[in-house]
Amino acid sequence: MRLATPLLLRHVFCLVILATAASTVMAQTRTQEELRVAIDDAIAKAGMPNGWWTVNVQDAETGAPLYERDTARSFIPASNTKLYSSAAALDILGPDYRFETEIWAMGRVENGILNGHLIIRGSGDPVIGGRFTDGDVTAYFRAWADSLKAAGITTIRGDIIGDDDAYDEEAIGYGWQYDDLPYWYAAELSALSFNDNAVDFRLEASTPGSPAILSWEPMMTSYVTARNASMTTEAGGSIEEDYFRPQGSNDFVLGSLVPAGRIDYESLSVANPTKYFLHVLREVLVAQGITVLGKGIDIDDLSIKPAYAQMTHLFSHYSPSLAEIVVPLNKDSHNLYAEMALRAIAADHLPENGEPAAGSVALAVSRARKVFGRAGVDTLHIQLVDGSGLARQNLITSSMTTSLLRYMRTHPNEATQRAFIDSLPIGGVDGSLSSRMKGTAAAGNVQAKTGSMGNVSALAGYVTSASGRELVFSIMANNYLGSSSRPRKVQDEIVVILASHGN
Repeated sequence: MRLATPLLLRHVFCLVILATAASTVMAQTRTQEELRVAIDDAIAKAGMPNGWWTVNVQDAETGAPLYERDTARSFIPASNTKLYSSAAALDILGPDYRFETEIWAMGRVENGILNGHLIIRGSGDPVIGGRFTDGDVTAYFRAWADSLKAAGITTIRGDIIGDDDAYDEEAIGYGWQYDDLPYWYAAELSALSFNDNAVDFRLEASTPGSPAILSWEPMMTSYVTARNASMTTEAGGSIEEDYFRPQGSNDFVLGSLVPAGRIDYESLSVANPTKYFLHVLREVLVAQGITVLGKGIDIDDLSIKPAYAQMTHLFSHYSPSLAEIVVPLNKDSHNLYAEMALRAIAADHLPENGEPAAGSVALAVSRARKVFGRAGVDTLHIQLVDGSGLARQNLITSSMTTSLLRYMRTHPNEATQRAFIDSLPIGGVDGSLSSRMKGTAAAGNVQAKTGSMGNVSALAGYVTSASGRELVFSIMANNYLGSSSRPRKVQDEIVVILASHGN
């Protein structure tokens, strides 16, 4: 039985860590001076003298400034980075773009037997798993088994070879923090990705004093080993999570304390997503009645690369459209999807003289700069090193973000414009803003992207004022002490002020 809850937890991860209610009713401002005073007061009342703030508010149509605070200083944007990666991917690839995963036969098929290898050629599809199959993680793989049978293949004498060469070999984003790496939100990257490159663990409490009952999906795969060091505690307490995976290993230790009557769910990342993909695919094919005599092999382990001109293309699997993928990318702030979307810009692009490697973040950012330049972003002073915002080396200004937002609002391709705006969380309604600004003038009005990591909090997007004027805004706080609850409250207050503004 598929464990749906870990997938659901991944969908709402940012909702939990970013949930903030802004119930204060703001006095309506009518002049630009009143607006300036109200925003200044909201920041001052937060009592964060050591923190840095930048705020940029513009008329969405004309670009006329309504409020500016430190708009030329570089800030760490956290997940506001996803505004840049999703905008560039939609602009360059188009909202109808679909990732293609090709399945090839290397050898002749005779009497139901493939006398050779099965080749899986990836292009970076990030959603092979349960995202678009109602949580049924192996649904696509089972469909592939049916397609192989339809092609007359019931036995594979060789190996299942995974071609992940569409992207470079950098499995971890530049600057990612070590303590994030065991968790699904910092999963390793590959052009062949499956189930968010994570395993979904479940620890169900048993009798106090005894270990919790451990299981995992997909299919209790043997790709990982798990030592159950958990303990069931007395009912009524809190779950105390404890997980460990040595870097480069797929040997997990789960030591959570789980109160009686409770279940602890956690999705933990795996090492080498390509081999994980192939291993589970092999397990599914065998379970579906296809004999596989070989094993899963990463194409990088071969001394001679396969020649596709000498092979038979069996079928292709296509992802949902990019317009559909950017919805969880931005609404749920899904890091893997952002990284894959950004790299897709560079996957089919042959580097020119002096350019970085194909399928690399560096080449993707180089190509994306042309989009940012058309948007009026100062490309000489922007620094992006990943697509998700996990890296603290990303540096932008609030004026860059408002320029990008204005460009995407009036993008020459209406479908691209709509896909971008529709992907943003709606205040008090969905995504990472579902619990914020409820009962205010901003609820159901503001569409904005959140961003949060230690000592960093950001919010940027669109809001319509009380007079019907559409505004773009970027708010970032860096280098403050304590939790992000205070800067999030200030962000919400500022957005409510903008939504209530009467001029």
